[in-house]
Amino acid sequence: MPNRIALFSLLVPEYDEALAFFLSIGFECREDTDLGNGKRWVRIAPRGGETEILLARAVGNQQISTIGEQGGGRVWLFLETMDFDADYLHMRSKGIHFETEPRIEPYGRVVVWRDPWGNRWDLIEFSHVDRSGTGS
Repeated sequence: MPNRIALFSLLVPEYDEALAFFLSIGFECREDTDLGNGKRWVRIAPRGGETEILLARAVGNQQISTIGEQGGGRVWLFLETMDFDADYLHMRSKGIHFETEPRIEPYGRVVVWRDPWGNRWDLIEFSHVDRSGTGS
């Protein structure tokens, strides 16, 4: 049985714009392979992260219309940090739009932000390493 999500696709208008944005906030490019006909295989991840994002250039009206709406308007991407204050300040310095002020929840410190295409993310530092709420 499979035991992890290796990567998932994130629809974006253009590869280079998306890649530049994610690199500016501290992600790394793991692969950028030209597949021909304007298509690329572009894998990014937070530095040292296991799960990767495949940047997928939207093609056709259906895909284009869902850029920034893959989560149906809710937060659907969760960027974990081990240093909330430093990463929050770094992202603010890069012009990230935060919807709220940082807050403390039972599961950790969190703030909602949007990427340039409208996807809603949490920047989150979990209270418990195992994320169960019980800690170790």
